[in-house]
Amino acid sequence: MANEWQTVRVEDIAEKIAMGPFGSDIKTDNFVPKGVPVIRGVNLTNGRFHGEGFVFLTEEKANDLANANAFPGDLVFTHRGTLGQVGLIPNQPFSRYVVSQSQMKLACNKQKALSEFIYYFFKSPAGQAALLANTSQTGVPAISRPVTSLKAIRLRLPPIAEQRAIAHILGTLDDKIELNRKQNETLEAMARALFKAWFVDFEPVRAKMEGRWQRGQSLPGLPAHLYDLFPDRLVESELGEIPEGWRVFSFGDVAQQGKGAVNPTDEPGERFTHYSIPAFDASKMPVIELGGSIKSNKTPVPDGAVLVSKLNPHIPRVWLVGQAGDRAVCSTEFIVWAPKPPANSAFLYCLASSSEFVESMCQLVTGTSNSHQRVKPDQLREIRVFAANENVIAAFSNMVEALMNQVLQNSQQSRTLAQLRDTLLPKLISGELRVKDAERFLEAAT
Repeated sequence: MANEWQTVRVEDIAEKIAMGPFGSDIKTDNFVPKGVPVIRGVNLTNGRFHGEGFVFLTEEKANDLANANAFPGDLVFTHRGTLGQVGLIPNQPFSRYVVSQSQMKLACNKQKALSEFIYYFFKSPAGQAALLANTSQTGVPAISRPVTSLKAIRLRLPPIAEQRAIAHILGTLDDKIELNRKQNETLEAMARALFKAWFVDFEPVRAKMEGRWQRGQSLPGLPAHLYDLFPDRLVESELGEIPEGWRVFSFGDVAQQGKGAVNPTDEPGERFTHYSIPAFDASKMPVIELGGSIKSNKTPVPDGAVLVSKLNPHIPRVWLVGQAGDRAVCSTEFIVWAPKPPANSAFLYCLASSSEFVESMCQLVTGTSNSHQRVKPDQLREIRVFAANENVIAAFSNMVEALMNQVLQNSQQSRTLAQLRDTLLPKLISGELRVKDAERFLEAAT
């Protein structure tokens, strides 16, 4: 029952709270190819722990920084820079880490508090507000007296069994969202690899030329019935050798730019589906917002659109929309594209997210600042990085449509699960919603 919950301070449930090392204690020449990973802000983005992109220290250097060592089950917080970040260190693949100069760690007393429950407290609105209550905005954003501030945070703590049940409900939702994300990464990689093989490397043509693909045979990504779509010779072109009878296409040959403007503040009480740069970076999920909170003109987003960011193309942002949602709009930093037949949205997405296309975008940027480089839509329309004919474009579009439809279904499910998690989180953490009631929501959703 809720009356069994105790109000505690973080220091009451902590086994250890410690800051990262001083800046002079870790230098770039300390980094080695493998060893003990250093947890940095990049490992805590989007509300979860990212187990990639590490730099490493030797075991000896990590021993010298023993106070800054962190272990599976510890919580890590950013106290300088991008504030509000919190991560829970997973059980694998490393048994030890070092937190960076901009972070601090919390090891919970397992007899009093589960790390998973405390993690979700700090992801809740109440936990975020408490974490940021002593923020200083002078210079680089930072938490004043970070360890002291963390120790003093108060929260209501249920018995261990209820902590475990609450963490299980929220963790089940997060695990399914993460599984969908990994599945989508795999599906998108398959589609991009197939695009490159067909339209950039011309692997089917080379396989025929070298006798590796015979009539009636199937190869990976090449069903037997597609054999006659591909010629058996290469000829010279502006891209180098391309299949005989094919031509070099520009992006504008297969994509039509969508235009128009919407001012959501004209309908301040209406709900808009907002495709923004921050939403893409956080989760590739649009945000539902009231028109009154969207402060500038936006571009309307139709069903089946592909959004390509013109901002900083060295950070590729390509968004396959599917069903756009109610009153769908996007940031003007995105360019809205619709496929021209015989291409479909899946084809357009594979093209715009290909490494060749991204490299060409990077060569067209204007602006001297790395954080404000842009590509003009007219320039993007003229990018020419692939060769094809209409029949092959149609065949590829049909083949990858099923893959990308699964990506869209996974994304939609993740959006629904995230909305449920964000609804349940503050209610469970505060004790407003009981576990047995939340379990019914979980069963219906999964």
